[in-house]
Amino acid sequence: MVPTKKEDLRNLVTETTKEVYEELTPHLIQLINQTQRNPGLTDAQKQDEISVHMMGYVKSCTNEIIIEVLSEILGLGDEEE
Repeated sequence: MVPTKKEDLRNLVTETTKEVYEELTPHLIQLINQTQRNPGLTDAQKQDEISVHMMGYVKSCTNEIIIEVLSEILGLGDEEE
């Protein structure tokens, strides 16, 4: 769907955002759980690692949202080998 109004674009971005965050959340949870169970880290180190995981998660989500929305607007498909 190519948005023709700002509201259409807003809806496309919102729906894509929900989908991407839901898709990537399980991996974030797995990383956080692994970090919390790591006996080689202090509590402060665990918090630092979790913060890095969260920043990476947000960055990955943002990149994927941009790619998905632009692909939709420009009519780009996945490359097939």
